Amino acid sequence: MEQHAPGAGAAGSERIVRPRWRARLVRGFVAVVLVGHAVLLVRGYADPHKFFAFQPFNESSTWRADIVRVTADGRRVPIEEPWPGGYDWDELVRWGVLERPGTMRHAYSGLGTSLDFLDDALDWVADHTPEDDETLYLEATTEAYRNTRGPEVRVYRSELREEAR
Repeated sequence: MEQHAPGAGAAGSERIVRPRWRARLVRGFVAVVLVGHAVLLVRGYADPHKFFAFQPFNESSTWRADIVRVTADGRRVPIEEPWPGGYDWDELVRWGVLERPGTMRHAYSGLGTSLDFLDDALDWVADHTPEDDETLYLEATTEAYRNTRGPEVRVYRSELREEAR
């Protein structure tokens, strides 16, 4: 319950006096919100998608990938060659950022984000090509230039496919 303190303001006005626990509660809430924002900001820089991490300028990074289908007998077949079941990489991913991966392209939302999407796409394509009974897994060898420095070469693999075992 609020109490009124007489004579705290102009003539005839009263000042509202709130309990001390309420002031502590408000201060604690503000502290929790500020600490939460700081945690999200710091964590954002460790995440490849940079959620809640402010970037004043875009990266000038570029990347490309050579993607192959590794068959159960060890052959490495480029994705540009015909697949069993008539699959096509560009039709499967249907996203301009990941289409034609063999060409050098700008990492429009950051290099980490682009390569993370590529890694996820390898798993998705491996899971969504049931008529392909040859491919054991997909493998992408990437060449990346982070803000014109590089190259950084990494290899990404999809999960093993049950259909080819």
